[in-house]
Amino acid sequence: MATIDDIALSMQAHLGARGAVHLLRVFGSAEAVYAASVDELVARAELQESIAREIVARKSHRAADRELSYCARHGIEPIASTDEAYPALMRETDDYPHVLYIKGNAEALGGLTLSMVGTRHISQYGVTMCERLVDGLSHRLPSLTIVSGLAFGVDVNCHRAAVRHHLPTVAFIANALPAITPAQHSAFAREIVDEGGAIVTELHSQTKQNGRYYIPRNRLIASISGGTVVIESGASGGSLHTAAMADSYNRVVMAVPGRATDISSEGCNALIRNRKAALVTSADDIIAEMGWDLHEPECKPSSKEPVIELSRDEAGLFSLIGAADPISVVRLQELTALDMGTLAALLLNLELAGVIRQVPGQMYIRN
Repeated sequence: MATIDDIALSMQAHLGARGAVHLLRVFGSAEAVYAASVDELVARAELQESIAREIVARKSHRAADRELSYCARHGIEPIASTDEAYPALMRETDDYPHVLYIKGNAEALGGLTLSMVGTRHISQYGVTMCERLVDGLSHRLPSLTIVSGLAFGVDVNCHRAAVRHHLPTVAFIANALPAITPAQHSAFAREIVDEGGAIVTELHSQTKQNGRYYIPRNRLIASISGGTVVIESGASGGSLHTAAMADSYNRVVMAVPGRATDISSEGCNALIRNRKAALVTSADDIIAEMGWDLHEPECKPSSKEPVIELSRDEAGLFSLIGAADPISVVRLQELTALDMGTLAALLLNLELAGVIRQVPGQMYIRN
């Protein structure tokens, strides 16, 4: 659970998400940030002196203390990016929120996830595809979490299909909890929580609501999953922004094709035509694009050591790569402190040795 220092850092004036991420990478934790002196903040983190003095003065801690009390009153769980429950893939981006506020099951954020988005002006074809894809995924991946934004149209249809087929689902909203936007989905949001899912936001209760948080919210939907599926989209809209964000995070982008004459499929068809998204029409297509092969032995944890001889550096790197959960190049570089050239060479050697393989999103897993 997030501490008062965690929440204070996320509320610190003149920092923003990227500034907080930078400080966390330099100092390791919010507690260490607030334990630093002005000189340390300026020298090590290259902060402006005025901002460093505000941090040392702990100016945001009073508001953070109020926020902790607010969360306790409303049954909201704040988790920090340094907590084990925080989504690992989200933490690999440069603009992740240091604190997430959660109603429901925080564990739903940490499993296998797939983001599904699309237009608010959904057609019957879109409704059918939401149901078809989620139904198919539920049979092959019964623990998969479906992620979306609880908006009208595609988002809520994907959430409803997930609940109907007994998959956990996570909704990212663009306002502070416990309120729900749109308000018409408040009762269904409670159903999501009751069925083992969660409602999540990065916004604390003292955020001034002005309608500008929908685009930033989309980056969270894009970053939490290894892949994003656009079900239906016009030529412009938030779902295309989510797809672009997913692509910028090296995630797999997929789109459901529509008829050339359908306005609500213009965006999806353009993504496919411009090779910005893979064409998918079924759960099997999604599983293939994501590399989620459920029948191969490598998908199961294994304690077997490779029979091939590895160098000391290769063996050390190999020990960090699991058989069940893929690990990213960014995370491997953090753990090994190797330069990218050396790391890439070692990874290539391990691939050639047949002991690891690359999966979408610049991730690696054992064979």
